[in-house]
Amino acid sequence: MFDLSNKTALITGAGQGVGRGIADALARQGAAVAINDLDPDRAESAANELRDSGKRAVAAPFDVTSFEKTRAGYEAAVAALGPIDILVNNAGIPAGMNVASFRDTEPEDWRKYLDLNAYGVMNCAKVAVDSMCDRGWGRIVTISSGAGQIGISLGISAYGAGKGAGISFMRHLAAEVARFGVTANTLALGMIDNHYDASVTEHLVKSIPVRRLGRPEDVGPAVVYLASEEAGWMTGQTIGLNGGSTTS
Repeated sequence: MFDLSNKTALITGAGQGVGRGIADALARQGAAVAINDLDPDRAESAANELRDSGKRAVAAPFDVTSFEKTRAGYEAAVAALGPIDILVNNAGIPAGMNVASFRDTEPEDWRKYLDLNAYGVMNCAKVAVDSMCDRGWGRIVTISSGAGQIGISLGISAYGAGKGAGISFMRHLAAEVARFGVTANTLALGMIDNHYDASVTEHLVKSIPVRRLGRPEDVGPAVVYLASEEAGWMTGQTIGLNGGSTTS
């Protein structure tokens, strides 16, 4: 079950954190993986570690906010590993993310969140989806956030807008490509442990029924399922992965 040994995956933002956990999980199920990261050294280091453990992996550094760079990076990954069967849009929080009331922001502050969380997802889907449809099989998984679904008074309005746009795009894409054997789903993550200090962690976990923050290894298995043959009837869905902090 969930055998990916004949599949190839491209995971964006996979040089560290959640993306790295996803790459590890897909590789353990047999997939060949292309590790994208904005930082070439991080991408190469992650790919090297997977190769050292006997997995098939290549580094695929490129900036997902640029369509031309995304297309070139995607084509390089295909040249190295073959056609991409599984696309995981994980690149998410832009460098320099600031928490600020919308009233205290300016239009130039918003663009990075929309470029990464909306256009980044669309750029990657655009370069990958035609080949998937032509071959009659594909899986697209976007890693999003509960901030794209509910209002939060933390001062992350632009981030939430970008995540919400990505979620909506995935729903429409799913409806368009399902008849070609391609599925498109979103995982809306809750709070992930980013090595906060103990006082911050203690405060955050009070709102989470399972009483802990998420970890990279919590996300990978969910992506494995969505990327599998067995998930062929699951499409167009936004699935909360958040320790029960929000339910539907």
